[in-house]
Amino acid sequence: MRLPKTDLHVHLDGSLRLSTLIDLAKSRKVALPSQTEDGLLDQVFRERYRDLPEYLEGFRYTVAVLQDAEALERATFEMCEDAQAEGVRYIEIRFAPQLHVRPSFELADVVRAVDRGIRRAADAFNRRPQVASGSEPPFAAGMILCALRFFSPEFSSGYRRFFEAMPMAPAAEVYAAASLEVARAAARLKAEGLLVVGIDLAGQERGYPAEDHRAAYQVAHEAFLGKTVHAGEDYGPESIFQAIGDLHADRLGHGTWLFDETKIHDPKIADRRRYVEDLAEFVADKRITIEVCLTSNQQTVPELAGDLRKHPFGEMRRRRLSTTFCTDNRLVSRTTVSREISRAVEAFDLKPREVRDILIYGFKRCFYPGTYLEKRAYVRRVIDFADGLMATESAR
Repeated sequence: MRLPKTDLHVHLDGSLRLSTLIDLAKSRKVALPSQTEDGLLDQVFRERYRDLPEYLEGFRYTVAVLQDAEALERATFEMCEDAQAEGVRYIEIRFAPQLHVRPSFELADVVRAVDRGIRRAADAFNRRPQVASGSEPPFAAGMILCALRFFSPEFSSGYRRFFEAMPMAPAAEVYAAASLEVARAAARLKAEGLLVVGIDLAGQERGYPAEDHRAAYQVAHEAFLGKTVHAGEDYGPESIFQAIGDLHADRLGHGTWLFDETKIHDPKIADRRRYVEDLAEFVADKRITIEVCLTSNQQTVPELAGDLRKHPFGEMRRRRLSTTFCTDNRLVSRTTVSREISRAVEAFDLKPREVRDILIYGFKRCFYPGTYLEKRAYVRRVIDFADGLMATESAR
């Protein structure tokens, strides 16, 4: 599929090349369950997982090898190359920088390493004659810095220092302090000219409400950063409302349980059906984009495992919500944007024009690292290229 694509929800530490993971593990003295790609696919990065904890197991290996600037820059560069190879022309790489912090390698150093990887990949791609001549749209990318709803001192030395600095504080305040640091770093590094375009809140939703991170998102809001939130992935409509109401989310990561009234837990919500309808109408009317990750959801949500047609993407389309296809994790979910599109076409009988419109909306709703007029010009270039491809195809 040659149509230009975006990937607005993809985690750096979940998207390494297997060969790179093995190579970095050897040079960084990180023990892996297997030293072969087939062995890792069989033992760690499976097609199917029992549950979310098993899905997350692979991250302890990928994060362990991404603890220095060289590894982060390399992984970022290769991730961009892999995306470019399948027609992705805009990508927003998200990562939790505090997972990679260690003594003498601080949060800003982490972000700068990823920034260098993006710029190297973009410069190399955009020097190609067909891009330089204007016949194809260029490759562009941004970074989304992730805060975590929950972490423990064992996650990294970066997180451990928050517990050490706040030994008497409730855990929620520790999490909030860490997210505030992420937001402040995002604002400052964006102002310095790095490709930081937004912040995200990731991690377990149940028991770790979005409202605890209001201060961080207010900093991001005041810095005019994009705001996305993992919401409705492992909790219900209330979590989605919190992301929108408490954190001013422009986009939602997953939004899987948006329509499921049985997953509402607040006893004060008497009319659950009305709550879901009003929430869905609000999301639709405000064009709050949902970053749909079909394969990832099937791997972590037992209810969806057997039949992709059960995924709420079909209902999102029926209600004309703003959606975009994303990989979540290219390695952990063993997928690509092209594969996500193909699976959606098969499961939901999408027509070529529908696919084109969804892909274009990814460009329109991205947190582009430039001015509004620059973004408009970029999106117009993408639209013209996509329509030209479709016209050529239909003429055959």
